[in-house]
Amino acid sequence: MPADSDAPTLSTRFSTQAFARERQLLAWRDRVGHVVDVVPDKDRIARGFAGSIDLHAAGGLVFTEARTDALVLERSIARVSTDTRRDFAFHVYAQGETGHVSGLSVKRSAPGSVRGIVAFDLNQRFRVERPACRVLTMFMPRSVVAAHIGDCDALHGRVVPAEAPLARFVFAHFDSTARDLPALARPDAIDALDAGAQLLLATFADKPHAVHDSRAALQTAVKSQVKRYVESHLHEADLTPTKIVEALGLKRATIYRWFEPEGGLAAYIRYCRLREAADELARFPNLQIADIAFGLGFRSASDFTRAFRRAFDVSPMEMRLRALELLREADSDPVMRMHAAHSRGVRGSG
Repeated sequence: MPADSDAPTLSTRFSTQAFARERQLLAWRDRVGHVVDVVPDKDRIARGFAGSIDLHAAGGLVFTEARTDALVLERSIARVSTDTRRDFAFHVYAQGETGHVSGLSVKRSAPGSVRGIVAFDLNQRFRVERPACRVLTMFMPRSVVAAHIGDCDALHGRVVPAEAPLARFVFAHFDSTARDLPALARPDAIDALDAGAQLLLATFADKPHAVHDSRAALQTAVKSQVKRYVESHLHEADLTPTKIVEALGLKRATIYRWFEPEGGLAAYIRYCRLREAADELARFPNLQIADIAFGLGFRSASDFTRAFRRAFDVSPMEMRLRALELLREADSDPVMRMHAAHSRGVRGSG
């Protein structure tokens, strides 16, 4: 599913802790009121309400992580008729259950309150009496859902239990996405969200080609998970393909096959380390090259230098000298100095 690379990236955080107890539920209602109504409860207002939500938007997708006390949410027919929200919301219950859902037509065989994934069409009404939970939600444009699921109107209210095929991969991917998103660069954030969207659509799809779609989505999601694990453990000397597949509970042969286009998983790890080394050579001009090499898991400075030259056609020292020369040019040019300062600020804020 192509992502809109020109779309802005947005991250926000909200918590009711900053409000007086009697204002907490009302503050939560104000925060989520642009999507769904929070049904007021005098007892809940008096007791206070614990709720927090982190939101990330990139590539045309919106991802939220919310932790809340029990509450009642409603999207009434009057609300559907008066606002313009027409996208889909997929709720992945990482902790807690889906709660009691009403206000829609569901099959008699549909599961009740379970740990699972529930899809809501914001173009239709619903009411949810939800227990305390941690829920990971992805909002997807209706056009995207309709392109993958023929009768997308019938998706409304459908629940996929946690033990269903593909569901465990959705849970694992969304959990790691929630953990990693705040530190991801924008292209990586788009990749993570897009992989999650593909995996969700494959989980709910019932077209004849759903099996093919699910395999492709699963490969995309799992490869993204492996890549994020590599990025966050680059400085560990014992980072190996074996450690990765064991840590993530993956099948060795499958992962090795999926990384063949990158030359294999070991080659991908080495490339990421070399790319990080190139960045550190420029950012830390006073740090010894050997220290950078050892810090990124290379056994010797000579092994590092050979690998670096093969990858970039220059030695680590030559790369550092070029970076320093570019920095000096930037410092001598007011416009370049402004751009360099902005770049350093963006990199530091990630």
